[in-house]
Amino acid sequence: MQTSTGTPRPITRYGSPVLHRRCAEVTVFDDALAGLVADMFASMYAARGVGLAANQIGVDARIFVVDCPDSTGAHTVAAIVNPVLHLPDQRELATDVEGCLSVPGQHADLARCATATVTGFDTYGTEIRLNGSGTLARCFQHEVDHLDGLAYVDRLPAKLRRRIVTASAEHPGVGAGVNTTPGH
Repeated sequence: MQTSTGTPRPITRYGSPVLHRRCAEVTVFDDALAGLVADMFASMYAARGVGLAANQIGVDARIFVVDCPDSTGAHTVAAIVNPVLHLPDQRELATDVEGCLSVPGQHADLARCATATVTGFDTYGTEIRLNGSGTLARCFQHEVDHLDGLAYVDRLPAKLRRRIVTASAEHPGVGAGVNTTPGH
């Protein structure tokens, strides 16, 4: 399925090696990067997500995209290349339900900082800085974790993580290239 801005790609599932190592820095800002980012947005939308890291579509690159509301309801739509996460010195934690496209069908409560900032570059190589609160702050932390080789389940107690990963393995998956027909 081709969208006007990109082609959705299958979502990489938890356990795939690309999800469990730090992703490579992006050094070239060109049409190929712009195409990858378009595919990332298309993949995120096809999977009905609010954020997606490049390794979630099998690409070893420090890039993530978001289309996510902050605590005021304002939406941020952005691609961040080589993001650096900045958390406040005085950290207020917010516990909320979190899920992941790479761990489909499962959710768990997880505490994260209520605010977060990312710095990095846009697809043209221009420096950017985005501040987030609420779900957007959670998204920033979740996606940078992915680029560092962590999934949200890696932050959970081992017994709960095993239960979620086992249950997720039974889920047909989300997004492009997924057969959602029962029994297939």
